[in-house]
Amino acid sequence: MLGGAFLLGAAAHGFAQSAQAQPPAAAVAPTPSPPKEWTGESGSSGHPQMQASAIRAAAANFESCVEGMWPLAQKRNISRASFDKFTSGLTPELRIMDLIDAQPEFTKAFWDYLDILVSEARIAGGREILAKHKAVFDKVEKQYGVDRYIITAIWGVESNYGTLGGDRPVLRSTATLACVGRRQAYFRDEFLSALEILHRGDLKPEQLIGSWAGAFGPTQFMPTSFKRYAVDFDGDGRRDVVSSAADLIASTANNLKKDGWIPAETWGYEVVIPKGFNYLLADRSKQLTLTEWQGHGIKRAGGKAFPQLNEKAYLLVPAGNQGPGFLMLQNFRVIMKYNPAEAYALAIGYLADRLRGGEPFVQAWPRHEPVLTLAERRELQELLNRKGFDTGEPNGRLGPKSRAAVRDFQQSIGLVPDGFATATILARLRR
Repeated sequence: MLGGAFLLGAAAHGFAQSAQAQPPAAAVAPTPSPPKEWTGESGSSGHPQMQASAIRAAAANFESCVEGMWPLAQKRNISRASFDKFTSGLTPELRIMDLIDAQPEFTKAFWDYLDILVSEARIAGGREILAKHKAVFDKVEKQYGVDRYIITAIWGVESNYGTLGGDRPVLRSTATLACVGRRQAYFRDEFLSALEILHRGDLKPEQLIGSWAGAFGPTQFMPTSFKRYAVDFDGDGRRDVVSSAADLIASTANNLKKDGWIPAETWGYEVVIPKGFNYLLADRSKQLTLTEWQGHGIKRAGGKAFPQLNEKAYLLVPAGNQGPGFLMLQNFRVIMKYNPAEAYALAIGYLADRLRGGEPFVQAWPRHEPVLTLAERRELQELLNRKGFDTGEPNGRLGPKSRAAVRDFQQSIGLVPDGFATATILARLRR
């Protein structure tokens, strides 16, 4: 539903996460600079609608495309007066065509993202938010059963507590994407939903500012997600997730609740993995009770006990046998519905724990390991595919399928099958 810090203010909950599925970028305030123009080049996806000639043709037809959506708007009970008012003078922002197909070089390791997103400054900022809005959090927790620390962590990771939320008019961005490029059907719904928001009066055009993909507000709602989850918690007749802290907090909680949040349950636990462990069990599809994991030698880090041994979890080992492991409960999966990248979800859970007074992770990360570039990750996938270890279409994004392929390759050559894609694994594949 909501946005993601993945593209530094350009990710949108739903489209951008599924399109990019990358660990979050550092949420650092950018230096103001003049807006960039479209490069005039074809998109890297190779999609017919991303060819430069197709982009120019669609842009030339933009006004007719927008007008052509009036019947769809009318079916949503948007008045002709509102349609004309909000679409008058709209022009496409073709710079977005460079962004939709961008494949930036993500070269930060899992642990580097945690360092950035769970910094002391962000922890301090979150505690200020929690204190300032304590009364609202009390009411929201009672009504929705969603942990205030998780909501605050999402607020912090998505927009650094509202300081980074994008600077583009959402209606223009979604109109551009509805008429130009390769995701027109998807963004037509977002554009029409943005019109509904304005027609209803929940937000004013000057408030509906966000990322290039249309996510807006401190916790980055897409327009369609706003329709599904936004609530008027302060009772003023408007669902204002931009300026009303009460609406923002409650709407984010409503999203998590509807996605399956389990009250009074945490997201997961840092765990210590024993030597000789069968890493083939480290798979999102393999859910065991905490009692069963203990039977495999898994212990909670820091010598702590698991509160409820009947909870089911899967094992995540982001750095293989060189780093900490994590047992992920149902609420971790809920966070991943918010943004489907494990680095993001772990950052949310970790920041939430630190906000409630928890300690840093106990075990060290393998900071000595060089990080594979995007080109190297794509090469690794291509080489695995050639050797019969299926990663799907090589794209440089090492998700569960690629990790499983790495595990199978490791096992075939007598290495610990932990699924950790390292420079050493790439070198072995190149032989």
